[in-house]
Amino acid sequence: MGDIKSAREIAMEKIDKLGEPTEEERLEWKYLPEGEKLAARFLKQEVELQAELKKFDKKAARYISEGINTVLIKNIILPENEIAKKLGKRAMEGIKLIKTDKSHTDSALNQIRHVFDHYEQQGAQQRKQAYEALKADFQAKVEQALKQQMGTTSGLRIDIEKQPQFQEEWRKLKAQLDDQYTKVLNQYKAELEALT
Repeated sequence: MGDIKSAREIAMEKIDKLGEPTEEERLEWKYLPEGEKLAARFLKQEVELQAELKKFDKKAARYISEGINTVLIKNIILPENEIAKKLGKRAMEGIKLIKTDKSHTDSALNQIRHVFDHYEQQGAQQRKQAYEALKADFQAKVEQALKQQMGTTSGLRIDIEKQPQFQEEWRKLKAQLDDQYTKVLNQYKAELEALT
């Protein structure tokens, strides 16, 4: 029977097979996280991106920009509330600063803004109608169940909106409604991510 190797010995053999990292890999490992941190600081309005990017040489700046790009694009989300709206707006401002293909970047950002506008206007109306329809349906079902159990519903007031089952159903329905916007948004974000 052959020698039995420890997990450490096996891991070391695998590391030896990988060989030394290339200069490009080292730059990526060092500067990609730096770019991600820089993007987070930009979103908090702590730094100016262009001034920070000028501090790095061309090779490093490439990876810094990649890290920035990744974080900023992840922060473009549906404007469900004021915080998400401000965060998305700031992320788009940053993307506009770091991209070199300005015309295609502007085009993709305009498409994203269009999705946001539609979400806030027509989408809000759709969500409100869906909420009211769900509430009425739930109210009718609860009243029917109570009538079967108690024979009458007079004098009983149940706040449907506070019922866990109603809240759960509303979360599911809202997720379905938002999903149609999220799919379109993700297409534009992928397009934006591919731009230089």
